[in-house]
Amino acid sequence: MCVGLSAKVVSVKGDVALVDSSGARREVSAALLDDLEPGEFVMVHAGAAIARITSDDITESEDLAKEYLS
Repeated sequence: MCVGLSAKVVSVKGDVALVDSSGARREVSAALLDDLEPGEFVMVHAGAAIARITSDDITESEDLAKEYLS
C-alpha cells in the first residue's frame, strides 16, 4: 500500500518546493509537476509532489485520517 501526504505549496525554487502539511514544513521535489505555484495543494509521496489536488481533497483526506486514527 502506498501512502501519500496532502500538503500546501509554500514556495517553489526550480525543481524544489517547500510544502506545509498540518504545520510541518519540508522540501520536496517538484520536478513531476509543471508550473507549480505557491498556494496550490499537492499529494506528496516518497519526497516528491506527484499530483495537484484541491482543497476539497485535503478536507476529505483529513476527515478519513481522523476516522481511522480515532
